[in-house]
This record gives sequence, C-alpha cells and structure tokens, in this order.
Amino acid sequence: MVELKFLGMDFGCALGSLSNGEFPEKDCLLPLVSKLLGYAIVAASTTVKLPQILKIVQHKSVRGLSVVAFELELIGYTIALAYCLHKGLPFSAFGEYAFLLIQAIILVAIIYYFSQPLGMKTWMKGLLYCAVAPTILAGQIDPVLFEALYTSQHAIFLFARIPQIWKNFKGKSTGELSFLTFLMNFTGSMVRVFTSLQEKAPMSVALGSALGILMNGTILSQIIIYQKPTSQKEKKKD
Repeated sequence: MVELKFLGMDFGCALGSLSNGEFPEKDCLLPLVSKLLGYAIVAASTTVKLPQILKIVQHKSVRGLSVVAFELELIGYTIALAYCLHKGLPFSAFGEYAFLLIQAIILVAIIYYFSQPLGMKTWMKGLLYCAVAPTILAGQIDPVLFEALYTSQHAIFLFARIPQIWKNFKGKSTGELSFLTFLMNFTGSMVRVFTSLQEKAPMSVALGSALGILMNGTILSQIIIYQKPTSQKEKKKD
C-alpha cells in the first residue's frame, strides 16, 4: 500500500481500497474523516465571529448583547487554547481556538468601543487580561493549577452563555446577536464532539464541545423565536 500523507492525514489507505473497488474499512476511514472535519472546523473558525462583528459595526449598536457573556467567552477561549497547546494535541483537534480567541478579542474591543463612556472598571479588566493571558498561554503555571483552570473553563463557558440567554428571555429579543455566528458555533460544536473522541483527546475536551451544543443551540433557538415577532411588528408599522 502506497503511503500518501498530508497534514497528518493518511489518504493512502482509503485510496488503496477505492482503487480495488472496495469501500474503506472503518479503522481506515474514520481517522481520515476526523482529520478532514477537524481542519474544516479550523478553516471555518477564521470567520465564525465576523458576522457578529460586522453586525455591531454596521448598526453601531450593542443592543441586547451581554458584555459579561462576551468577556467570559474570551477568558474561556484563552484557557482552552493554552490547555490544548500544553497537552500537545494535533492542530486539527483544537486549531479553531486560536482564531476564535483573536476574533473574541476584537469583538470585546468593539463592544467596549460602542459602550462609551468606558469606566475605570472596564480599563482595569482589559489591563488585567493583557497581564495574565500571556502567562497562561505560555503554560507557565503549576500543572495542578492548570488542570483546575481547564476544569473551570467549562463553567466559564456555561456562565458566558447564561447571562445572554437570560437577557434574551427577559427582553424577548436577541438584539444585535448574529444568527450566522451562532449557527456556525452550534455546528462546529457538534462536529468537534466527534473529532475529539476520534483524536482521543481528554474527555473534558469532548464535554466542553457537548456543552457548546447545548448553550449555542439554546441561543440559536431564541434568535429564531424572538426575531419573528420583531419582523412582524415592522411590517405592521410599514
């Protein structure tokens, strides 16, 4: 069998079976599919928050957005990326965190900009993040503390979504939340559960993706439910 490897993906096994008129066996096909899906998620993650960023900039408004939710999400991405780098996981298993982190930083900065005037508390939070994040990303903390920090990351992502979910429910509106961004988040979480299990990543990684399905799915449902009445009201006004 001819070896045909690229970016950690072995195409030789699958192509060899197909050239013989046979369907590739599970042990041959699943790792390849997992790698392909993993890189697909990484590629898609480069623009996943772009619709949300553009929507805020276009409307010059952060109406309906929970600032705390996006701040916690930024912290969660920082911890998740640092942990995956520290564990030496293949890039296809976690690469999206790098791009999501960059976009989360831009998103929080834009939210701060359109939430003028900025108070001293906001500046302090920004400076504190800039001081602590490089240390965490470099893995320069005690291993036991690192594990505890990553375990808390799931709670951070949970609490990052709850304020937004509650704000949507309370106001019966999703404001400037982007449907496309949360659709991609939801789809990515579903695919990542499969790739995490296939790549034999720590179970906590797959658990985080499962939590993402629940939280992103809830907000996605709210966007669908609460935006319909809004559009109907606008039609009546016209």
